Amino acid sequence: MSGRRILPVVSAAVAVSAALAVGCSSPPGAPSGEEPAVSAADAVRGGAAPGTASPPYWVDPESDAARQVSAWKEAGRLADAKLLERISTHPVADWPAGDDPEEDIRAAVRGASPSHRSVLFVAYNIPHRDCGAYSAGGASDANAYRSWMERFAGAIGDAPATVVLEPDAVAHVVDGCTPPSIHSERLDLLSGAVDTLKARPRTRVYLDAGNPEWLADPAKLVEPLRRAGIDRADGFSLNVSNFQTNDTVQAYGERLSALLGGAHYVIDSSRNGRGPLPGGRSESWCNPPGRALGTPPTTDTGYERLDAYLWIKRPGDSDGPCRGGPAAGAWWPSYALGLARAAGP
Repeated sequence: MSGRRILPVVSAAVAVSAALAVGCSSPPGAPSGEEPAVSAADAVRGGAAPGTASPPYWVDPESDAARQVSAWKEAGRLADAKLLERISTHPVADWPAGDDPEEDIRAAVRGASPSHRSVLFVAYNIPHRDCGAYSAGGASDANAYRSWMERFAGAIGDAPATVVLEPDAVAHVVDGCTPPSIHSERLDLLSGAVDTLKARPRTRVYLDAGNPEWLADPAKLVEPLRRAGIDRADGFSLNVSNFQTNDTVQAYGERLSALLGGAHYVIDSSRNGRGPLPGGRSESWCNPPGRALGTPPTTDTGYERLDAYLWIKRPGDSDGPCRGGPAAGAWWPSYALGLARAAGP
């Protein structure tokens, strides 16, 4: 269930990263050839036809992708640099990590301030995170998490921000991966986190709810999401760090929304341009070859309850040490290039 960017592994100018998965062959520096070619439109859409309105989110000029573009231009790799601009010119989520998230968050807020755009964050520090898998870690206990969340929200302050709250956390309660003895504590922590974040005047919060491949029956999510504070949040997030198509996720989102009384939601479309890896192979979520960038971030979705397509998983960050990849969250230029190239002209 990996796919997050764990910051101790990397050192970005704005040290932030991504998180929730729903996970091993040669590194996919280019499409694998295992599937028929898709049109450019299909590769970018990932199964839907949203509008092209400019998203209200900040683009980090010092992201890993942006710095890679500069490095490749200096090295004369102009064609590759041009392809990678398909990532570097779009807003992607920041994933503040470590015991003290404040410096990273404040740096992003300062960077976004002149443009008056919102910063997209992922809060990913719940105790017992990722059931000990590739993105294991998190706060040491409940009190440490509450303190971390207070610092997280405090660093946002009055700035406009959107926070995707704890990828995997609710879904791991539902699928039984998280021990039953900590279910109540986890849901209480999430509920408190919603309140802490929503106390900031311009912060939007989306509780993560997994993806349709992971939890086929959305009804199983209803009670845990309610206990986790969904009624006080702005909605839920789907497909974080996964590859399900827009059409599949949107249909699932509408079902879950109806069960929650019309809750709104967002979809991670960062890498779903060709959908999931076919064939049901082991760890199909973990650095699958031949995938493509999906719908660029936009709030013009064409659906009333679907607030945005977002790049929550940072395209080019590894899902973990599978298929030749580096540690979870580490920047992997060849994979990023493969995603961009597979998206078509």
